[in-house]
Amino acid sequence: MSQLTVPEAGYTGYVSEEHHHDYAGDTLLGFWIYIMSDCILFASLFATYAVLSTSFAGMITPKELFDLNFVAVETALLLFSSFTFGMAMLGAQKKNMTQLMLWLGITFAMGAGFLAMELYEFWHFTHEGAGYFTSAYWSAFYALVGTHGLHVFAGMLWMVILVVHLLKDGITDTNFTRLSCLSLFWHFLDIIWICVFSLVYLMGVM
Repeated sequence: MSQLTVPEAGYTGYVSEEHHHDYAGDTLLGFWIYIMSDCILFASLFATYAVLSTSFAGMITPKELFDLNFVAVETALLLFSSFTFGMAMLGAQKKNMTQLMLWLGITFAMGAGFLAMELYEFWHFTHEGAGYFTSAYWSAFYALVGTHGLHVFAGMLWMVILVVHLLKDGITDTNFTRLSCLSLFWHFLDIIWICVFSLVYLMGVM
């Protein structure tokens, strides 16, 4: 973390180490509360998907379209990005800006690859006659998978903004706390995707 110096006489902008720890603790606690609320959101989407999982309205079914090899590559990109984010965190802990930026860049690239594949998949499914309006099943599918994709996009946008802060201020205590929250968010998205892969794609081809 950045070093804390003793304030000069009359200086009122000093933040004590104890105050910073309180700030970091409150920030992480608040972010955990947000993660729990997001769990409720995804639980609702999974429940909706489960209820509508056989509502095809006589139209195209997921078994006809899902390509597990394609989805496996998507999954590998997202899961490996958790490892690269971990390497970025190690760089931040060591105050190594080069390592931090390198691994954050790799993480961003993998997230972009995942999103590109997901958008292609959506385009392909729609082209084959399985749009969000085709049946209740496909509406639930796009709502669930699309919401996860929007979260990945939000994480990438957050990453860009954080890089701006890092380039401006360096690896400060505040920026490290922000990075820790983003790391928690990114790993959370990986866990959600494992559930999507298992319950939507694997069960969809059975």
